[in-house]
Amino acid sequence: MTAKLLRSTAAEFFGTALFVFLGVSAVVLSPLAGTAGPLVSPLAHGVGMAILVTMTMGISGGHLNPAVTAGLWLARKVDSRTAGTYVAAQLVGAILGAALAAALLPPGMAKAASLGTPAVSGAVTSFGQAVGIEAVLTFFLVSAVFGTAVSSEAPKVGGFGIGLAIFVAGLVGGGLTGAALNPARAFGPAIVSWTLASQAVYWIGPLLGAIAAGALWKYVLLPKDPAQL
Repeated sequence: MTAKLLRSTAAEFFGTALFVFLGVSAVVLSPLAGTAGPLVSPLAHGVGMAILVTMTMGISGGHLNPAVTAGLWLARKVDSRTAGTYVAAQLVGAILGAALAAALLPPGMAKAASLGTPAVSGAVTSFGQAVGIEAVLTFFLVSAVFGTAVSSEAPKVGGFGIGLAIFVAGLVGGGLTGAALNPARAFGPAIVSWTLASQAVYWIGPLLGAIAAGALWKYVLLPKDPAQL
C-alpha cells in the first residue's frame, strides 16, 4: 500500500468511526430531548457528516460510505483497488464507532435502542418497499455528492450540501427505514449489538441508489469536455 493510499484509507476509517459513533449516540440519547427527539438523529447525522466530509475531503475525498464509494467507482472517479480498500476501512471503522458507543453510552438506553441499529418500521409493508425507500434516498444523497463535491461545476461548499441531503433524507425516511443510506452505518451497530434483522435492506437499497446516481452523473450530468472529467 502506497503512503498516499494509507493516508486516505486512514481518513476513511477514522471518519466513518466518528460518524457511526455520533449517529448511534444521537439515536440512543434522543429520548432525553423530549419533544425535540425526532429531530436529534437527522441533525446529528447531517451536521456530523457535513463536518467529517469537509475534514476528510482533501485527504480521501470524504466518502465515509460504501454506497458513495460504489457510485464514484462506477463513474470512474476512484479505481477498483482504492474502492475496495475504502469499503473495508469504512466497515471496520463502523464497527469501532459502534463499539465505542456501546462502551460509553448508558447500557440500558443502548440496549433499548438496539445500539442505534436502523430498523424497518411496521408501517413499511414489504421488503421491496423498504429497499425502494433506501434506494431513492441514497440516489438523492449520492447525487448531492456529485453535484456539490465531484463535478467541476460544483459550488465550493465543502460537505455542507452532503450533510444537508442526509438531514432531509432523515426527516423523510427516518420513521420508515431509519434512512441509513449507508451500509457501514447499518453494519457497525448491527454487528456490535448482534441485531442483524433487515441488513439486506441497508445493502441492496443504498447500492442500487448509488449505482443509479453514478450512472446518471457519469453519462448525462457531468461535463462532457474530457479536460473537465
